[in-house]
Parts: sequence; C-alpha cells; structure tokens
Amino acid sequence: MINIKDFKKIDIKVGQILSVEKVPDTDKLLKLSVNLGEESPRQIISGIALYFSDFSVLVGKKCMFVANLEPRVIRGLESQGMILAVSTEDGKFSLLSPLWPNDDIPVGTSAK
Repeated sequence: MINIKDFKKIDIKVGQILSVEKVPDTDKLLKLSVNLGEESPRQIISGIALYFSDFSVLVGKKCMFVANLEPRVIRGLESQGMILAVSTEDGKFSLLSPLWPNDDIPVGTSAK
C-alpha cells in the first residue's frame, strides 16, 4: 500500500502518439514517439505489441502516460516514460485514454 502523498508524486499526463515502430528481434516491444506537450517528443518503449495486429492504429491516439518515471534502457533503447494500460487474464486489453466526457483534452494535461 502507498499513501496519498506517495501517489501524488506520480505525474500522469495526456500524450499523443506520433509514431510507432516495432523493436527489432522482439515479439512484444514497440518504440513510441509521444508528444507530452514538451519542447520535443519522448521515446517510450512499451511491451504492448501483441495486442495490435496493425501498429499504425496507435498513431494520433491520445493516451495516459507516466511522465516522471526514471528513464530506463530496454534492448539498447532509452524509454522516457510509461504508457498506462489494463489487461485481464482472459486477454482483454485497453490503453487508458482521456475520452469521457471530453475527448478534446490537450496533450500535456496532468491527471488530477
């Protein structure tokens, strides 16, 4: 369990996926370029490839990202954040996104 003070340290922001590439020689890794409302896009490496037969459907989508996660090198690529998603044991999967009641939330907006 964490307390509310610890939870408030997590910076969850709306980001828009600009491009997606499969990480070579892996089954589940994708390299995302993400606009988080900053000066330049961030590179985020994520293990979500198995959930998409066509990665191009992700381009342009707004999703929720952890923006203040310490960078980590995965397969020689620096990941500068984390996309938020949920999955069930029976294979259902969803990316967290700002949809309801307003899907026009600007990139870079922090979760409250």
